[in-house]
Amino acid sequence: MAQKYDLIIVGSGPAGLAAAIYAERARLETLVIEKGMVSGGQVLTTYEVDNYPGLPGVGGYDLGTKFREHADNLGAQFAEDEVLRIEGEGEQKRVVCAHETYEARAVILATGASHRKLGVPGEEELGGMGVSYCATCDGAFFRKKVTAVVGGGDVALEDAVFLSRMCQKVYLIHRRNELRGAKSLQEQVFAQENIEILWDTVVEEIQGAEKVEALKIKNVKTQEEGRLEVNGVFIAVGITPASDSFEGLVEMDHGYIKAGEDCRTSCPGIFAAGDVRTKPLRQIVTAAADGANAVTSVERYLLEG
Repeated sequence: MAQKYDLIIVGSGPAGLAAAIYAERARLETLVIEKGMVSGGQVLTTYEVDNYPGLPGVGGYDLGTKFREHADNLGAQFAEDEVLRIEGEGEQKRVVCAHETYEARAVILATGASHRKLGVPGEEELGGMGVSYCATCDGAFFRKKVTAVVGGGDVALEDAVFLSRMCQKVYLIHRRNELRGAKSLQEQVFAQENIEILWDTVVEEIQGAEKVEALKIKNVKTQEEGRLEVNGVFIAVGITPASDSFEGLVEMDHGYIKAGEDCRTSCPGIFAAGDVRTKPLRQIVTAAADGANAVTSVERYLLEG
């Protein structure tokens, strides 16, 4: 027989952990289901967080750990399992996992998102051999070497600046002629003498035998092709929401779950929080805020029922 709760939270990144904290304070019988062995989500792979209020310069791993410790101290329950599907009809929602099935009157989807890939030859083959999606995780392997970062948003700029502190040279490859990241980050990029920006350029192939040796690149305006010798490439071209398991359950927009600031989805009793929901800004602070808002909406929903 399925175990029953007031609330099940799927995911244990900043949104899921914030929701767990607020749910425990609201005295809701709550279970957090996390796919991995460690809580924290993408924040764990962030070297330094400089925009979380009150904790400037805190390490991402430290911040994620603090979130989990806070939830633990309040008595939050956790289960390591993979959610296969959710049956959202009726008052009780069934959360079917790989190992167990759980039931709850309300569910918060806080599954986050994952790094998007370029989809070019050599990317899969050289994964972990010079191809990386996390500069803070793997940057130390390329000390005093030549690297490239692909992208033009906040993450790409952060990665380029981070790598410039230890690498001999960093190429920032962007398909457009202007960067999309925050102005403060752009200023940091322009200030680093060992960062060279390749405008209007895309990567067509990642080359190497047993490790990354070079990139085949092309200028999208002139169609001129070239070969860029690098020891590693860091791909930062966006994220893909982890929402496949919820297809047909809730309305989506390009894979992101449609939900406003109250985190309510199209399915009564199902809420979405954090990077997986439609929102203009995906940051740790907005994910944590979503967790709080989602639980507030859950409380109202349970009272209405």
